[in-house]
Amino acid sequence: MSATRPPTLVVIQLTGGNDMLSTVVPYGNPLYYDMRPAVSFQPEQLLRIDDMYGFHPNMAPLKPFWDDGKMAIVAGVGYDNPSYSHFPSMDIWYTAEPDKVSHDGWLGKVVREIDPKADNVLTAVNFGRGLPRALSLAGVPVASVAELDSYGLLTALSSVSERESALEVFGRAYDDGWNDMGLPCTTPMSLAERMGPVLSYMGRTGLDAQKGADILSSAATSYQSTVAYPGTPLASSLRGIAQVKMAGLGTRIFYTSLGSFDTHASQPLVHGKLWTELSDAVAAFYEDLRSHGEHEDTIVLMWSEFGRRVMDNGSGTDHGAGGVAFVIGDRIKGGMYGEYPSLRPDDLIGGNLRHSVDFRSVYGSVLDQWLKIDSQTILNGRFEQFALV
Repeated sequence: MSATRPPTLVVIQLTGGNDMLSTVVPYGNPLYYDMRPAVSFQPEQLLRIDDMYGFHPNMAPLKPFWDDGKMAIVAGVGYDNPSYSHFPSMDIWYTAEPDKVSHDGWLGKVVREIDPKADNVLTAVNFGRGLPRALSLAGVPVASVAELDSYGLLTALSSVSERESALEVFGRAYDDGWNDMGLPCTTPMSLAERMGPVLSYMGRTGLDAQKGADILSSAATSYQSTVAYPGTPLASSLRGIAQVKMAGLGTRIFYTSLGSFDTHASQPLVHGKLWTELSDAVAAFYEDLRSHGEHEDTIVLMWSEFGRRVMDNGSGTDHGAGGVAFVIGDRIKGGMYGEYPSLRPDDLIGGNLRHSVDFRSVYGSVLDQWLKIDSQTILNGRFEQFALV
């Protein structure tokens, strides 16, 4: 990694609960076939990892990362007293707080560590609608982009003049007025005192969004690539991430998601399509980075809020516990980390896999080893780490 390029983290959330047993398949374990009569894979269908495990057949574009030692599989990821409901479990992953309710996103804390004065409104960029809780933290600006080529506030307004007028009104409504003449604020009364805490936060967010829109608009126009991305939403998001990264805007954290992996029914079809979209998009993204010499300073972390029930339900699988996370990149030391959970009925918890790795071990490994940020300040504790980098 170039000394002039700080490390970049791309996070892809697999929303809905990705099924580990259909992603890294334990085909060498006879119990797998006993538990999965309806949704199992035969050995010849899989992309073999070794004599015990194989990748889902639609992960072929990602298999070269494994073969080249650039993919880490962290098996059995989860937390104690697991929640089997999507939103509470996602909140736990977002905040890295399994035991209490928190409103501070773990990546929001990371952005604050990287840019404590919030000098760069593009230190973190989310591709998707809304703002993921993982990036949410008071005082931390984050740009959220649906489509980079049309990014900006109020893009639904029909004319440029309407949009510019609306933005001007928006800015005046939330501006504190002290920058109108380029003069410093001399009153002891703060902006928060004059506007109120909520309005102040909205004002800062709104002004940051305007600034981010102006800066990001240049990324699409300056980007050139010969890589043909698939015509899927995730591929569009990863193409946008590549555009922003190559524009040199100082973005260190990127976030996007794919789903839904909530495969209660028709799992072979739905899960297979999702892994085709994911694998093709990530492969194209790295091909693009490599073609521009931008690959060595970027890793991708993929996670899901929980795994699925061990026994299938006849056409799919229900909410479970222990899942799988992946970390991909040229600087990653590939291999399978953690202990793949036992399928023995006596070892299950209510029919679900017992997790073997605290998810904060994955976060901590990425923080300390890749981003060079003290994980204890982000996770409020020390957790076992894997030598991923």
